Amino acid sequence: MTLALQPVANPSAPLARRNPVAKLAAALLFSLPLISTLDPLTPAIALAVELAVVPLFGLRYSTLVRRAWPLLIGAFGLLVTMVLFAAERGGSLLLNLGPFDVTTGVLMAALGLILRLFAVAVPGVLVFATTDPTDLADALVQNAKAPARFALGALAAFRLLPLLGAEWQMLTLARRARGIDAGRNPVAVLRLFVSTAFALLVGALRRGGRLAVAMDARGFDSGVPRTYARRQVFRRADALLVAGAAVLSVLTLGTTIALGLFRPII
Repeated sequence: MTLALQPVANPSAPLARRNPVAKLAAALLFSLPLISTLDPLTPAIALAVELAVVPLFGLRYSTLVRRAWPLLIGAFGLLVTMVLFAAERGGSLLLNLGPFDVTTGVLMAALGLILRLFAVAVPGVLVFATTDPTDLADALVQNAKAPARFALGALAAFRLLPLLGAEWQMLTLARRARGIDAGRNPVAVLRLFVSTAFALLVGALRRGGRLAVAMDARGFDSGVPRTYARRQVFRRADALLVAGAAVLSVLTLGTTIALGLFRPII
């Protein structure tokens, strides 16, 4: 569990060794066109580009799949939601599910949303799979001039995330040792899940409070100029990465407009 959020890519890969702020900025710039149109072509092109540059980040495709598998659950949820609640059901009728008509228009809209989900999420997976959290916090403070209180607090929260899974397992085992077991009763399972989640939330709030007091006691918000153990330098290659992401973003959106498939959200 302690290694769940650690970088898993080859650190010597061309894009993996770039400045964390540059990688984060490139991911944000490349994702901008995806929130401006509803067509499925724009996210499809963006996703193809993202998958093409995965080796440049020193990441295996199998590792990417293991990191991004929760997106499949989100994709299935989007598909079910569109089939059940889509307002516009144009196109040819493919399947009739009682009061719900599955048409080509509904499936195209669902496909666009699913592709957009993957295309927006994959850059974030690439950034965090190739970046040490401490380097990211240092780069945010040194290069992006982010407030140290925010960066260090986010780093502490990021480091504590793996503990939630271990604590959930410990709570489950402790309740089972006391004879608390929901069996196969759906109501009992739901009740046990809610009570365990509440206990986990209470424990997380207490741990967060203790950590905040400890950080303040050590002068993390004293306002005194701080030194850095890891210097984060923003080089020319980092600027080229950001510029390249912006160019690819424009080309992706321009291709959709040129083909006449651009569907603005507004």
